[in-house]
Amino acid sequence: MPPAILGALLDSLSQPDDRLWPIAAWPAMRFDRPLQVGAIGGHGPIRYSVESYVPGQAISFRFITPAGFNGTHSFLVSLGSSGSRISHDLRMTTAGKATLSWHFIFRPLHDALIEDALHRAVLACGAQEPPPRWSFWVRMLRALLGSRKRQRAT
Repeated sequence: MPPAILGALLDSLSQPDDRLWPIAAWPAMRFDRPLQVGAIGGHGPIRYSVESYVPGQAISFRFITPAGFNGTHSFLVSLGSSGSRISHDLRMTTAGKATLSWHFIFRPLHDALIEDALHRAVLACGAQEPPPRWSFWVRMLRALLGSRKRQRAT
């Protein structure tokens, strides 16, 4: 798959035609301005700012909230020996109560959301794969937190 196709998915983040973020099943990613360095936004209770952005190649977000989430998460489009790929990188430490909330609440939800996003990238590249299966813990958290978006992203 040409990197330009994955780059276009990356560049669609938070746009009305977002083709990467699994908005059918998760809170949408929204920003206070178009996708660019300095834009502030997030999804659900998670807030971050765009720290760096190279259109079609990479974007990195720095956490603002919840308190105690210190670090970044990024998406990167790269070209390897077997073709192009899109990856997600999380570089974060936690402090205080955020350590517990990360391990028991946010991390399982984060991982399921990212798996759903990467599945959307696979589908956009023409592959036919079933969606990743949410764990019992993720399904339970979503029920307890009252998620209204129950439909799986495809």
